[in-house]
Amino acid sequence: MEDNDIRLHNLKPPAGSRKDRKRVGRGESAGGGKTSGRGQKGQNARSGSHRNPGFEGGQMPLYRRVPKLGGFTPRKRKVYAVVNVSDLQRFDDGLVVDPASLAQAGLIRKERENVKILGDGELKTSLTVRAHAFTRTAREKIEAAGGKAEVI
Repeated sequence: MEDNDIRLHNLKPPAGSRKDRKRVGRGESAGGGKTSGRGQKGQNARSGSHRNPGFEGGQMPLYRRVPKLGGFTPRKRKVYAVVNVSDLQRFDDGLVVDPASLAQAGLIRKERENVKILGDGELKTSLTVRAHAFTRTAREKIEAAGGKAEVI
């Protein structure tokens, strides 16, 4: 076995990286006597002195100056991956566009995401689009191009 072999039983910090704490209140000659690093008088020099962590010397503390955040998160909120009508232009005429084909094309991250089709842009190809939700304009544009909008 080599000298620099590292094992759990012989781990120790590098030399000089650790320092003993200063023991205060052990006499003047020890270097931490008399006031023991607390300075002269004042609240913090006294034994048992305590202020809460947010205390700012009487000034209105930050946690009281900043307003509380409002709102709530609805438990049944539906999150949709959104795809614009203009993004569907990359698919060929007559194809069925569903979450699987959208994921394969890189328009959504996962195949099992809820998909909502938005009406931004133009569509010139006739497609059968299967999604979880459509906006009114998206449905109109898909049907105007000769396609079908089916809700899954």
